[in-house]
Amino acid sequence: MNKKALSSPAPFEGYAAPRGKVYNSFLETVGGTPLVALPRLTEQEKLQGRLLLKLEFFNPLGSVKDRIGVAMLRDAEARGLITPGRTALIEPTSGNTGISLAFAAVALGYRLIVTMPESASIERRKMLRLMGATTELTPANDGMAGAIRRAEELMETLPDAWMPSQFENDANPAVHEQTTALEIWNDTAGQVDMVVAGLGTGGTASGIAHGLKKHNKAIKVFGVEPRESAVLHGDEPGPHGIQGIGPGFQPDTLDLRALDSVIEVSEQESLTTARLCAAVEGIPIGISSGAALYAGMTLAKKTANRGKTIVVIAPSFAERYLSTQLFDGLA
Repeated sequence: MNKKALSSPAPFEGYAAPRGKVYNSFLETVGGTPLVALPRLTEQEKLQGRLLLKLEFFNPLGSVKDRIGVAMLRDAEARGLITPGRTALIEPTSGNTGISLAFAAVALGYRLIVTMPESASIERRKMLRLMGATTELTPANDGMAGAIRRAEELMETLPDAWMPSQFENDANPAVHEQTTALEIWNDTAGQVDMVVAGLGTGGTASGIAHGLKKHNKAIKVFGVEPRESAVLHGDEPGPHGIQGIGPGFQPDTLDLRALDSVIEVSEQESLTTARLCAAVEGIPIGISSGAALYAGMTLAKKTANRGKTIVVIAPSFAERYLSTQLFDGLA
């Protein structure tokens, strides 16, 4: 007789509570991402502050960009700018925004064309095509500028086309002000002192800052940019490997007046911290998440921040970066 099969397992505790509802659409699953403590990292790194990580990769397509992917299309529909089954959506992006727009476009009935440098990771290209998006690849040497030019050319040739323009679209920071900030406020019962977020479009940090400071003006919000391309500190744009932040210019969706400071983090610091989070906490985060976490840990190590609650935004999961330097030497 197999005694092992007859043994009674211990009660399974600590799992997330049932949601208590059936969703009418995949779109409705965006947001409501968990905020988790980092006890092992706190102990190992001797942090003075209480560090919390907001896991945005719990969004349906695995990144914070799901929020704006849905928000920009919903907003455009409300304004009468786009029509399902007729309007073609065109967006230049080599990052997670394209994937988020792809799932939202399918769910709402739109055709999507994404222009991107040919250097964009194969994972992203395949995910886009899996969801029916058309990808137009531009020369790698032309960078995002080449992808933008191609998108503008397509806009002129297609009779009914619309570009979400994530770097200019007001729905980008607005959705973070209305949802992400509110989630942080509610989940901490208003006991949040600082928030740290990487700066790509700047919509996440700006929206969170506006939303939280309506509740408490004393809350500080910090942005993070690559040290190798610290444009917001007055440096010239330069190449860096922190995908998702540091576009090399100041976007319209970034409101620097709403932020308390911008912290520089190097590519190596980002990679090391992302790997540390996976090894110590079992949370495999992406490279830009590593940058934000490094900045958050730096704040949490300060004696002046003892006992303060510091929320760090983790935009994406490590698996989205399998072909990048994050996984170098792990095969």
